[in-house]
Amino acid sequence: MAKAMNNSNLKDKVSKKELLEILKSESDHIHISDIMNSYVLLVEDGRYVQSDYQKEFLDAYVKGFLMRVKEIRGDKTEYKDFIDGEKLQEALNNLIEQEIKIKKERPEESNFFRIYKIISLYTTFVLEEPIHLVGTPFPGGFKVKLEGKTYYCPVKEKQKDNPGAVCGFCIAEQDRDV
Repeated sequence: MAKAMNNSNLKDKVSKKELLEILKSESDHIHISDIMNSYVLLVEDGRYVQSDYQKEFLDAYVKGFLMRVKEIRGDKTEYKDFIDGEKLQEALNNLIEQEIKIKKERPEESNFFRIYKIISLYTTFVLEEPIHLVGTPFPGGFKVKLEGKTYYCPVKEKQKDNPGAVCGFCIAEQDRDV
């Protein structure tokens, strides 16, 4: 993906249409076995989540990440808008650093991370939505929410500088009620 992005000459603006085509091409390399293995990883991670919201957690991640692969492949929207190339490059750099770390420390998660990377870029820059779906639960009973045209996340401030998170480029704002 980095090569395709670099070939796009990320400078001032990149078209959403161009980014979508790159993400579609990348999603073609995701196989059903990658999705199944990612599901297993999510179930494993869910075992460490508070029992009262394990099902919500798993549902949110399956819909928000794994099912979005199909959404990307089928997205036929004729996007006319442009993306800030600098912000896209910053996000891509962050994801590349995370990917290097994942491949080194937890190679069994590299296929999940590939899906995560594609979905993060798609939701943020093409759809202009938060990376986690509205309703995604977080500890304490808080959820990602939409009020008017603004998305709110309960953990944005605590995670935005975390190099292992994508909160730094997610469009959601910190939930004021948390």
